[in-house]
Amino acid sequence: MNKELSELTYEELLKEAKTLKPTKVYDAAIFGILIGISIYSSVTNGFGLLTFLPLVYIPIANKNKTKRKEVERLLKERGLK
Repeated sequence: MNKELSELTYEELLKEAKTLKPTKVYDAAIFGILIGISIYSSVTNGFGLLTFLPLVYIPIANKNKTKRKEVERLLKERGLK
C-alpha cells in the first residue's frame, strides 16, 4: 500500500489497525527466539555472528511500533477508537 496513513479512509484505517494488532506479539516472539538463538550460540561456540543477531531485528520492531502508534493516534483523532 503506497498511501500515507493520514490519507487512508476510515475503513482502510480500521483494516490497517486490525492487521497491525498482532504485530506486538509477533515482534516479541521473534525477538525472544533470536535472543534464545544468540544465547545458545554464545554458550556453545563463544561469541560470533549469531550472538548479535537480535540487534538486526531491533530496527524492524521499532518501525512496526512506530506505525502501530501512528495508526492508534489517527484512530483516536478521527474518533474511531
